[in-house]
Formats: sequence, structure tokens, C-alpha cells
Amino acid sequence: MKISYNWIKQFIKTDWSPEQTSELLTDLGLEVEGLETYQSVKGGLEGIIVGEVLTCIQHPNADRLKVTTVNIGLENPVQIVCGAPNVAAGQKVPVATIGTTLYTEDGEAWTIKKGKIRGEESHGMICAEDELGLGKSHDGIMVLDNDLVVGTALADIFEIENDHVFEIGLTPNRADAMSHFGTARDLRAGLVQQDIITQLITPSVSAFHVDNRSLKIDVDIHKKELAPRYCGITISDIKVQDSPAWLQHRLKAIGLTPKNNIIDATNYVLHELGQPLHAFDTAKIIGNKIEVKTVASGTKFTTLDGVERELHEDDLMICNAEAPMCIAGVYGGLHSGVTETTTSIFLESAYFNPVSIRKTAKRHGLNTDASFRFERGIDPNITEYALKRAALLIIEISGGIITSDIVDFYPNKIEDLHVHLTFDKVTKLVGQEIPEETIKSILTSLDFKINNVTETGLGLTIPAYRNDVQRQADVIEEILRVYGYNKIETTTKLNASISNSSRFEDYKLQNVVGNQLAGQGFYEIMANSLTSPDYTALSEQLKAEHNVTMLNPLSNDLSVMRQSLLFSGLEAISYNINRKATDLKFFEFGKSYHNYGDNKEELKHLTLFSTGNKTGETWSTPQSPSDFFYLKGIINATLERLGITRFNTKPFKNDVFSEGLMLEQGKTKLVEFGMVKNAILKHFDISQTVLYADFNWDAIIEIAKRNTISFKAISKYPEVRRDFALLLDDKVLFEDIHTIAKQTEKKLLKNINLFDVYQGENLPDGKKSYAVSFTFQDENKTLTDKQVDKVMSKLKSNFETKLGAELR
Repeated sequence: MKISYNWIKQFIKTDWSPEQTSELLTDLGLEVEGLETYQSVKGGLEGIIVGEVLTCIQHPNADRLKVTTVNIGLENPVQIVCGAPNVAAGQKVPVATIGTTLYTEDGEAWTIKKGKIRGEESHGMICAEDELGLGKSHDGIMVLDNDLVVGTALADIFEIENDHVFEIGLTPNRADAMSHFGTARDLRAGLVQQDIITQLITPSVSAFHVDNRSLKIDVDIHKKELAPRYCGITISDIKVQDSPAWLQHRLKAIGLTPKNNIIDATNYVLHELGQPLHAFDTAKIIGNKIEVKTVASGTKFTTLDGVERELHEDDLMICNAEAPMCIAGVYGGLHSGVTETTTSIFLESAYFNPVSIRKTAKRHGLNTDASFRFERGIDPNITEYALKRAALLIIEISGGIITSDIVDFYPNKIEDLHVHLTFDKVTKLVGQEIPEETIKSILTSLDFKINNVTETGLGLTIPAYRNDVQRQADVIEEILRVYGYNKIETTTKLNASISNSSRFEDYKLQNVVGNQLAGQGFYEIMANSLTSPDYTALSEQLKAEHNVTMLNPLSNDLSVMRQSLLFSGLEAISYNINRKATDLKFFEFGKSYHNYGDNKEELKHLTLFSTGNKTGETWSTPQSPSDFFYLKGIINATLERLGITRFNTKPFKNDVFSEGLMLEQGKTKLVEFGMVKNAILKHFDISQTVLYADFNWDAIIEIAKRNTISFKAISKYPEVRRDFALLLDDKVLFEDIHTIAKQTEKKLLKNINLFDVYQGENLPDGKKSYAVSFTFQDENKTLTDKQVDKVMSKLKSNFETKLGAELR
């Protein structure tokens, strides 16, 4: 939400700087996320002065250029080459002097420099109004009033609006602050706590009166529960034209584009008071009747953006005697709004049911300034006041007259809420005693009425526009945010409770593994569980019918719950690669979601991603790209950290991995990992290899819980190492060697390691050489060569028999 500081100061007198005000607003809970400057004319006409054209002759080398001498208040006139057809001697003109910065329509800056144009020197520029930002005409230079004094700064002649604009990150519960008046109201309360007493200035509507009753529009409310309050009035003899400069400046400052004086007036009051309004051309109100009702499902309706929409039976519509004219509280219709030919309007100001507006806006994918406020709940008691304020503003800038009484349908007044506040509860929740007089001062500054005061507490009336304050705790929150969270002292006493929880709690194991992965150079990512339904087409393992879909998606790209964590990780990799970060290692703990008809399933995963080099570039370490075996080592280390050392490994392929391995324990899948297929990477615009591992975290947790820790003394006796160089078929895996060795000798064989692999010259086709080490140790005595040789002989025999191995 954008808030203009100049606009705020129309309601509250303050000389605080914008920076000081930003801090106070943030302390009050209206977090200022940005502060920017606004100028109605970019650059503020700095460097532009009044000049007088003394002479004007034809350029000797160009038919369309003139050479002029211009008095700009210096000792000597300056020569300026000008291409405008209307330049002439005797004119007072705006001159951009050397060094002045001008801006294009797109905001690009360019600087006036001394130069030569077709051989003639030029010391400045005589400007057209579009070049200064004072208009759109470029037919010729801008000719000024002849009474102006040469050398006068143009910024002193034209009214330039200089403003500061706050970008406020408003929380959804603070509907009362969705306007300049509401923000000023909070600011006033904050200033009171700074011992700065200032009044809140409310725009006066005392001049409002009915001129005649010549144009009456009947109003019939069919859905009273959806439109608890509805006001309207007719204004005739208006002239639709551009708004005055001051009004345009106010709207431009907060990012709105002025349209015409009628629409601008309604937008102005919306952002001033927080009350949306809508103006209908009375010539298009068939039957001179407004009906607030729902229509049949499937009814076609074209909105202001030219899109034809199908209405739902629950959409509240503003209709004339024959057809809908507007989606109530959301969006106007194409054929009932104000145009250049409009001479009279019906001005609407209403309070619509927030839930109804929110559902309608979501249904049609519309998010307007009006719906943004209606769906959060506006002030139901400001409706008539805002109507009068807007009517007077329209009359002021369009010359109209009021031609009907105010229609005000409000059968069941929305009453203020009553809450009893106890001082003890304030102290208990805040953790510190706040003086009673301070509490009263804060509540009064927030327009909370104090009905009675006792020794124990206060009886309060909460204004209806504060629909977020329902309970005693809400009132205390209001007291605390105005009092200041930074005034609450931090206790020097730390209280803690000891929980009797298992070391195998999910979050504890996540911390253990997360810390280990971080130590290995991985960064944790936390991706959105909402994703695009299009990703299911990238893998045959994922089915569209298994998607868990959102009822009210924010967009199509966030309309389903993810079935796989792969794609959100690839999105993060693609984002980083596009920003020149190519060496990436990520991990994520997250869930996948699956819809199997009556059965809904959530599965917990740990995923790893590795791409680019293992480490960053340094002078002492050569670059080494992440590869399949690097990731395998990380996976084994992760499982070992959880006490899982016994599992089977088998290769597999699917439509995600071009090469992959699966780790299993019995029939339980622990991890799938491998290289992601190029077809999938191409979808994310990734051209480098990506390694991916998917841990079945739910299964791993259960297995980890069954593991016990065992201790044994370190052996006193030495290890013995022996090596084999084995000639093997290409298809033989180290896993096969490992399994046969363990089956051959279970007691003495402690470790098996592959330390060299060779394929190439001097080896037969289809063969490879593995250099494998075997480590033996006896816990009770020193091994002899005879014992070790006996085991090695058995290993050799089994390798030859079962694997067709040969010793090299």
C-alpha cells in the first residue's frame, strides 16, 4: 500500500521528517518497507530558467534549424541552435542550461552539453513542454508569459509537487489503516506517546446540500445480508474533463493513472477515507432503477477491461431494470461507466458483505482497490459521510449540482463492540506493568471510548471499523503496539523446562543431518509446496489425477501441491545459474502430496542437489566437478550418521534419471539418486549436469529408531593389508566384490576398499582392472601370514568362480 506523506499532512499537522515518520509507523505495526521520493515533474525543473530570444536567423547549413541568441540573465547572451518551427525573436522561453538533466517520457536521463550542431555552436536548449514534463505537446517550443523576468527559475513559476511516498506492508487484519486518513489516525496515536499532542483533521462536509430533486433513482436491495448498507445520490450538469493538477499529483504519487475528474474523485476518496465508491452514468440506468441482487448462474457480463465473464449465482450485482451494470464491490461494467459524454451520474457508496466480495473476487480472478478493502471489512458507519465528501469534490471540479436526496439503506445498524479490560490481564500478557493513565491515553488516542473506570479495569466501546479487535487480548495488543514493543524490558531471568523426548524425534534428526550437510558445503532451501500442474507431464511416475488441487489458487502456477521435490529444486538451480552462480549444492526437507481418491497421502523427503564444481575456485585447489560418486559418498555419510550402514545397492533407470542407483534395506527403499535427464533440465533452461538424491525420510526415521549403539574396545593387535589387482568384465560392480568378500570371511575381514580403476590400452575389450585392498584383524591375537594367505586364497578362488576374475 502506497501512502503519500503530503496527503497524510492534510489530516495531521507534523514537522517530522519522512524518515522519522517511517520509524514510528513501523513501530505502530504499519511496517514501512520502502520510502521513495515523488516529483510531479521529474527533475523538478532544476536548471531550467526563463530566457528571452533576442535574435533568430536561419541556420546556414540546415533548412529546418534556426540560430538564436538568448538572454538568460548573464553578462552576455548565449547562442542556441533550435529546430522548433515557432521560435521567434522577442519570445520568453524556457531554457535548459549547460549541465541540466532532462528526462524522456520513459524516465531516461540525458544531460545538456555544449556542442556544435551542423557547424554552429549551441550553449543550451530551448524546450518544448513535453521535454520538460509539463505537457504532451511537441509541436514547437513552449512560449512563456512575456511579463516574466529573464533568469527566473521555472520551478518558481510552475507548481511542482515534491512528496515522499511510504510503501507499507499492511497485514490483512488492519482494514482500518487502508487509507491516508486511517494511517494518519494511527500516526496521531503514536505522536501522543511522544508527548506531541495534535488534532486529527477531518474533511468537512458541512457545505453539502441538495440543489433540487429533479433526478431520482429508485434503489431496491434484494440481498440485504450481502449489502447491509447502501447509499446513493445523483449529481447532474457535470462536465467530464481532466482533473486539476493537484488531484492528479495526489493520484500519481501513489501510483495511480488519472482518468477524468469523476473517476479520479472516486479514487481520491477511496484512498483518502478507505471507502470505495462507484459512479454510474444515469443515462444508462434503464428504468431509473438500481437493483442490488444476484442473477442466474451463467449470465454473461462484460467488465471494464473488455472481458466477458460468466457470473455465478452467488455474485452480488448492481443492476438496472433490465441487466447487470457492475459486479458489486469488485469491478464495474463496460457499458454503464462514466464517459466523456456523461452529464449526470448516480454515485454509489456501500458496505458489502466481506465474505461475499472475497469469494466473488477469487472466482473471477479480480483484485481491485475496491475489492481489496471490501473483502477485509471497511467502516460501515462512514458510508454516508464518504458519499457527501465525494459529491462535494465532484461538484468542485466538474461544476455539477446535487439533484436527489441521499438514499441510505441501513436497516440493521452494525453496532460498536463492547469489551471489558482488566489491568491485571494487561500486566500478565505484556510482562510489564504499564501505568493506568498511559493505558487510558492510548485507548483514547485510538478512538476507543472509555465508558467506565474501576479499580480493576475499564469498560470500552470499540468502533465498528476496528473489526479486528474482538477480545480483551486484542485490546492489549493495541495498547502494546502504540506503547512500543521496544519499551518492554528484557528480563535477565531465563526460564526453561526439560522435555523428556526421544533422540530420534524427527526435528532432532533433521538438525543432525542438516548440520552435517551444511558442513559439507550444502545450503538448505525451503521451496513452496504449491507448484504448477504442468510438472506432472515431465515424469511418467507422476499422474495429473493424483494432484491435490487448491480450491482458490493464487495462480495457475501455484494451483496444486507438489508430488515431487525435484522440480522446486530445479527452479532454485535455474534461478541461481541465471545469476551467474553455477557451483551449487542444495538440500531440502519437505513433503510431497498425493491424492488417491479417498486416500490422501503426505510423504516426508530429504532431497540433495549438486551441480557445477564441488568447491569454489581457489589458487590451491584444482577445480573438480561434482560427479556421481561424489554424491554417493555424501549419501553414504548421511546414512552412516543416522546409524544405517547395512543396505543393498542396485542400479536402475527411469524417466527422471539417465543413470541412477537405489539403496534398499530389505524391501524398503531408502534413497534414489543419479543424474537428472537432459530433457527435464532443458525445461528449466539448465545446460549443466545436475545430480539429485531423494531420501525416503519417513522410512529412514523408522529404521534409525531401531538402531542401537554398541561399544567395543579398540583392538590391541595390528591390522594386515593385502591387495588384489583383478581383471574383470565391464558389467561387474565393486558391490559384487564387496558382497562375495564378506560372505567368504566374516570374522577377520574388517574393510574392503577400491583404490584404483583402469580401462584402456593393454586390456582386452570389455574388460577393466580393479585394484582392491583387504584389511584383516583379529581381536584376540596377532595374525600370521599363513592365516591371511589362507583367506586371500579363498577370496581369489571365489572371485574366479563367481565373477570370472583373473589376477593381473
